[in-house]
Amino acid sequence: MGLPAYPSAIGIIRLCWITFVIVWLAAAASTKRVVYRESTGERWRYWVVLVIGYFLLVKSSSLPYPFDRLLIPHTKSSALAGVFLCISGLGFAIWARVMLGRNWSGVITLKEGHELVERGPYRFVRHPIYTGMLAMFAGTAIAIGYLGGLLGLLLLFASFWMKLKREEDLMLKQFPEKYAAYQRRVKRIIPFLV
Repeated sequence: MGLPAYPSAIGIIRLCWITFVIVWLAAAASTKRVVYRESTGERWRYWVVLVIGYFLLVKSSSLPYPFDRLLIPHTKSSALAGVFLCISGLGFAIWARVMLGRNWSGVITLKEGHELVERGPYRFVRHPIYTGMLAMFAGTAIAIGYLGGLLGLLLLFASFWMKLKREEDLMLKQFPEKYAAYQRRVKRIIPFLV
């Protein structure tokens, strides 16, 4: 992943992703006991799309035509937009992870004593970790600028969308009235829109 005119932008974006991984690994050590976990087959439905999207995003400049076609020129503006989105998304995702606390899991689960969190960024969107990650992916795609990266971003969005639909089905079973009311008040992934 390279940005000839603004390599410092790619360095900042890499640092954001490294920070994300470190925070997630550290926080994963203290979660509640699982009482339900989705099957491996269910997980693969969205994971395959996620992996393909990620591959397209990070390898777009070295893929064959048309994936390596530069759609967003490497300018100071695109570099700054990418860095801004990545840093903002990182902050939003970490805020959401802190608010979710020990209820978090990387796969669809119910935890012992599972709580419905509606505070912090959960007041703005029902899936703020995905919102933050998508902002980070969007920032990365903009800074890189290739068609493959933008297609990868669409696949990453599709993967999160598939996963969040299954999570919401589970939350509706666990908190039927409370989650239904929450769905009516708060958008899924993009504040005030979607």
